[in-house]
Amino acid sequence: MIVKKLSLVVSAFFSLAVCAQETAKADIELKPEVKLSYLDSIKSTFKKNDLAAKVDSLWMNELVSLDIYDDLTKDIQTINKDVTVDEELPTELLKQRLAAMNQKSPFEIEYNQGLENIIKSFLKNRKKSFSRLMALSEYYFPIFEDAFAKQNVPLEIKYLAVVESALNPKAVSKMGATGLWQFMYGTGKQYALKIDSYIDERSDPLKATAAASEYMTKMFNIFGDWELVLASYNSGPGNVTKAIRRSGGKTKYWDIRNYLPKETQGYVPAFLATMYLFEYHKEHGINPERAVVKNFETDTVAVKNQMSFKQIADLLDMPQSQIQLLNPSYKMGVVPFYQGEQHFIRLPKDKVATFVSNEEQIYAYVKYDKEFRATSSRLAVKYAPKAKPAAVKPAPVDNGDFEFYKVRKGDNLGAIAAKYDVSISDIKKWNNLKTNAVAIGRSLKIKAEEEAPVKTVPAVVDKEQAIASAENKEKTAVDMDYVVVAGDNLGSIAKKFGTTIAELKELNNLTSNNIGLGKTLIISKAAIVIEEPTSTAIASNSVDSFKKKAPSKNVSEDYYVKKGDSLYSISKKYPGVTISDIKKWNGIKDEDIKPGMKLKING
Repeated sequence: MIVKKLSLVVSAFFSLAVCAQETAKADIELKPEVKLSYLDSIKSTFKKNDLAAKVDSLWMNELVSLDIYDDLTKDIQTINKDVTVDEELPTELLKQRLAAMNQKSPFEIEYNQGLENIIKSFLKNRKKSFSRLMALSEYYFPIFEDAFAKQNVPLEIKYLAVVESALNPKAVSKMGATGLWQFMYGTGKQYALKIDSYIDERSDPLKATAAASEYMTKMFNIFGDWELVLASYNSGPGNVTKAIRRSGGKTKYWDIRNYLPKETQGYVPAFLATMYLFEYHKEHGINPERAVVKNFETDTVAVKNQMSFKQIADLLDMPQSQIQLLNPSYKMGVVPFYQGEQHFIRLPKDKVATFVSNEEQIYAYVKYDKEFRATSSRLAVKYAPKAKPAAVKPAPVDNGDFEFYKVRKGDNLGAIAAKYDVSISDIKKWNNLKTNAVAIGRSLKIKAEEEAPVKTVPAVVDKEQAIASAENKEKTAVDMDYVVVAGDNLGSIAKKFGTTIAELKELNNLTSNNIGLGKTLIISKAAIVIEEPTSTAIASNSVDSFKKKAPSKNVSEDYYVKKGDSLYSISKKYPGVTISDIKKWNGIKDEDIKPGMKLKING
């Protein structure tokens, strides 16, 4: 009995051991080998920095949002300073606070009813906006104060950037003024701010603030009054000097205010109202939102090769929005590389440490990524769907003895005349045209005939018209598509196909320059494929009329495929020839033809 029990126990242990081995084996088999991407393999070699700070995405949204800018700009332009605003702020208390501000400021801050109305309007309608602006100020104001201190400019002028741009470096006015300090293109160039396809330093907080500081210093040397400096910043020094003359030579802002342009009359009060709200925000229950990123927590690193924000974001594990925030002067999300010039990227200090410690691997990945994208683009062009032909036929509309033809892109009078077997001079006569130019979309009257007899042209015909008719070639409209691949952008696609970004956006109803991977874009709608006429005859003073004749099928002819051709468009060049004929004569099984390929016609 004991022996039997022992044997059962041994059997049980043996079974458990076998099961455990099978389970372990199954676990091993269930774990597939994980293959790292090239990016992950590069990042796995990085020296890690455990001090990396998380970025608040809401804060990022606030920093790049334009809604405050739009609201404040509208307020400053539309506030009626003469309309009393119902807001709890005793006038006597306001006078005391303004007097206290005046004592510690180089600006002459005096109470007046217009200023009180603007302050109360901001308090009533823009408390939340100012709470957000105070959060933004924690990042930008230290930059402003540092630049102003170097030029001995009053630090209070930092509040002007709130009025100008709502502290948004990407703000652009209706007139094209750009950046925190709203420089026009010409003024930016005057103060040596670089503006090209990749860079707009009007949006660079450091360089634009230095330029603004230089401007303020020059204007103060001219006017000797900081309120007039602000007025000249908004309306230009010429308008300020004209206001001084119209006022009888007075040189104080409040004395010449009514002689300034209307928008400038509310500009300085808006500046002073902004200064008041920042100074007394606690007393009015405005609680500033706090910034997660501050300027002193960032640093710059020189870039030795062109690289995109996406590449940097992927390598450093940080959101692109943060890179855009810290580097607003790079217009296309790319840090360019110009020979003989240095460009810098601003990053949080912990990310700068990671970048500098791993530069060799970072540039190796950038080179690999560039080559991979170039290869993908070449493959995409090679294997992209062929152009889809769609023959365009005139759409006549009966109207007595006339039909109507709507002019399309690529049309001219010669092509339209050949289509209807009439002369250019007839079309010009029927439509009261003085020149051969016709606008796209215009409807032309064409005299309808039941039969199309061979025309006889008068002995003397305008030579210009004759040449225009002879040089016109039959055209077929072809829609050309392109599938977006990795590395593509609208600029590169436009360059590849010889078109423009604006045309691509219009053809594809795009509201921005962003395009998704795999999206099919229309490259050319009704792109014109030129087809040679069978014969033409031009004389110096006369043109013999001609009609296209179908080539006899027993005459062999070679045709070399052009870019944009399809079997359909080629068959249309030869009346009486079908796609099946071309495929049979050339042993083609499908419709895959390539530019330069020789085809036999009527072989």
